[in-house]
Formats: sequence, C-alpha cells, structure tokens
Amino acid sequence: MYDNILIPTDGSEQAGNAVEEGIRLANELDATVHALHVVDEFEAKIVPITEAEDEKREEYLEHGEAITDEVAQLAEEAGLDCVTAVRTGMAHKQIERYVDENDIDIVVIGSRGLGAVEEMLLGSTADKVVRIVDKPVTVVYKRPAETVQWMLPSAEDTIHR
Repeated sequence: MYDNILIPTDGSEQAGNAVEEGIRLANELDATVHALHVVDEFEAKIVPITEAEDEKREEYLEHGEAITDEVAQLAEEAGLDCVTAVRTGMAHKQIERYVDENDIDIVVIGSRGLGAVEEMLLGSTADKVVRIVDKPVTVVYKRPAETVQWMLPSAEDTIHR
C-alpha cells in the first residue's frame, strides 16, 4: 500500500499535471502527499556575488515555498494531509534523498515536452529520478490525444544535443 506519495514540483505545467495525478492517487489511497521543490544549485549560483546574492537566493526559496504551499492547499481541499519541503541542490539527488529520509512509497513526477521528437522523451530530472530512486516512479505527461503521433526519428533527431 502507498501511504506517502512524493510530488516534486517546479511550478511548470507538466509538474501541475503530476500534482493533479498525485493528489488523485493519494485521495484514492488515503495517502499523505509530500510536495517538494528543489532550488537548483546551479541556478542559485548564477547570481553574482554581491550583497544582492542572499536576497536572490531568498527569492528562490520563497518561490519554492509558494509552489509547495499551492500543492498543500490542493491536497487539503481534497481532504488529504500534506507535508511541504524546499531544498537546494541537484533536483534528482534531493528527490532521492527525500524519498530515503521520509519513507516515501511512490514518486509522481511530471515530464516535460519540448517539441517534435523531444516531446516523447523524459525531461532530464524525471529521467534521472526514474533511474536512481529505489521506489516506484510514475511519470505524468499529458497532452491532447489528437496531437499524439508515433513516428521514428531521423538520424539527425537522435543525436544528443
């Protein structure tokens, strides 16, 4: 049985789809939702080293808190308990650590669509989470059914950029 469901979120549309699915699953199982936002350590370090650096990092953390608070509100509206967390680091590593530290049973994460062939591929964080987390991972990717097209990529499209 799944008692603790982790929904990592960056506030994107694809993450929103995962939030929706994760809350739906938690509601069916009467599980606790865990909402996690990871402030990317690289993005946080882009800010020049000035007095404004601490302020900018604080903005990143506040943004993460706002995102996870939105998930908590949706979970509470569904009658579910929700735990929120904001961490700094590499997203996939922080997700793995959170899973291990919080007795998470399943991760529900959004993928990202980029366009053409890439939209059928996982986003880099989702891909890494699937590979490293030692629990079931559900990747949520929604798009209108009429846009689903199965095709073989050309050799040019298969080259990693």
